Amino acid sequence: MNSLKFYVILLSLLTLAIITLAQEDANYLYHNCQNATTSTINSTYRVNLNLLLSSLASNATLNNTIGFYNTSFGQSTDQVYGLFICRGDLSNTVCQNCVTFATKDIVQRCPVGIASIVYYDACILRYSNVNFFSKVDQSPGFSLLNTQNITTEPQRFNNLVGAAVNDLAARAASAPPGAKKFAVNKTSFNAFQNIYSLAQCTPDLSSSDCNRCLSAAIAGLPNCCSSKIGGRVLFPSCYIHYEITEFYDATAVAAESPPPPPPSWLFLLLHLLVQRHYQKKKAVSQQF
Repeated sequence: MNSLKFYVILLSLLTLAIITLAQEDANYLYHNCQNATTSTINSTYRVNLNLLLSSLASNATLNNTIGFYNTSFGQSTDQVYGLFICRGDLSNTVCQNCVTFATKDIVQRCPVGIASIVYYDACILRYSNVNFFSKVDQSPGFSLLNTQNITTEPQRFNNLVGAAVNDLAARAASAPPGAKKFAVNKTSFNAFQNIYSLAQCTPDLSSSDCNRCLSAAIAGLPNCCSSKIGGRVLFPSCYIHYEITEFYDATAVAAESPPPPPPSWLFLLLHLLVQRHYQKKKAVSQQF
């Protein structure tokens, strides 16, 4: 009996530790609920929603290399659409922890939601009775800022932030189909400080839609975060984030980045060598 009690306590502590770890990985930021007017907890839509959330959690696995998944359940007015996206620099384990926690957390925050979204530092999870896949969605959006101001050369700081995030938007949007639409940037501000920035779109957006979404997020930065040492604008389809501290995993980003292309002079050298080879071969053949 004592042995059984010990294992029950051990299992409870392990479960608590897993939940705590998932909460730490998630780091809640914001949520929005569009509450149902006619559906009930036991409606067909709610049943489909539960199936959807279970599917999202089960697809946030180690095999999901882009940290994104969308799906739908049901038909007609009872159909529910949902997705998750994890921050592009995070490990599959952190992504899985965040999504698993989010699927439980969102129903607590929006118990009668017919369309809801919850934002965390590590992931975003949303569902709706309207198909939003592959569409730019900027609502509900929100911004966060670090209340501390840049006191030295604030205008130059703002200009550097603007240049960095515009570069990120172009790079994230140019990702090939099926890849993460994600980019990071490190810009030197002075001898002691850098500006770290990040941009990401949901991978189901086209390049032009990703760029359009990020451009709208960038346009919102001056309103919320001008001369602040950190800020972010988040939409359901994309987000921008910058800080003077390194908030993303640069090592993970570097590991995923493709090697740089060979320099142009190398192509020229190879071309000249090949050309010279064929010229020699032609000269020898003419002698005979």
